[in-house]
Amino acid sequence: MKAINRIKKSEDFAFVIKNGTAKRNGSFVVHTKANELGYARIGISVSAKLGIAVTRNRIKRQMRAMLGEIVNMDSISFDIVVIAKGDFLNHSFDENKELLTKLITQQVGK
Repeated sequence: MKAINRIKKSEDFAFVIKNGTAKRNGSFVVHTKANELGYARIGISVSAKLGIAVTRNRIKRQMRAMLGEIVNMDSISFDIVVIAKGDFLNHSFDENKELLTKLITQQVGK
């Protein structure tokens, strides 16, 4: 994922979470808000409750890989914040990818 397609500032995370719409399941919460940039931006959040730093970083890498395959960054104009939840660790990569795909498709319409 390119740097331009990442949400990094906590203010941007908070804005999307407060003003956007949300869908959730056991593994993820997906917040979306339309933007005027002409491309998608994605923010990833993993709570310390999910494990030590090594585990959280592995989860973030997996989520970036999933989102890279699911979202076409240039065809949609949305800010997306994805938060990993506790059930993430109980599923395989493919199962998590399928769950995330369903949520993002419901939110963005792909």
